[in-house]
Amino acid sequence: MAEHGAALQTYNNELVKCIEDLNRRRDEVSKEIKLEQTEKEKLEHDIAILHERLQKVNTSLARQMQVRDEYVMTIAETEGAYSKILETSQTLLNSVKMQMTSKRAAASSKN
Repeated sequence: MAEHGAALQTYNNELVKCIEDLNRRRDEVSKEIKLEQTEKEKLEHDIAILHERLQKVNTSLARQMQVRDEYVMTIAETEGAYSKILETSQTLLNSVKMQMTSKRAAASSKN
């Protein structure tokens, strides 16, 4: 009967050691969980800040692109109008030259 008691005591001691080891491992995992939760919260905060910055940049970029497009349209319209002015000026110059030539020819024929 003493042998059974000794065996029971040995099993009990091993069981207590196993439970203590499991408790230690649980505590280690709990510490790791807390660390990772803290890191997760920091990353989520950083993501929120970056997302807000991205939205601001996208909004600013859209406004700048709209302004640029307005400049492109204004430049195109201005260049088109300027080309018409040049064409009209050339036509006017040619007309004046023809009138001067015909007046000179008329004046030469009278002499």
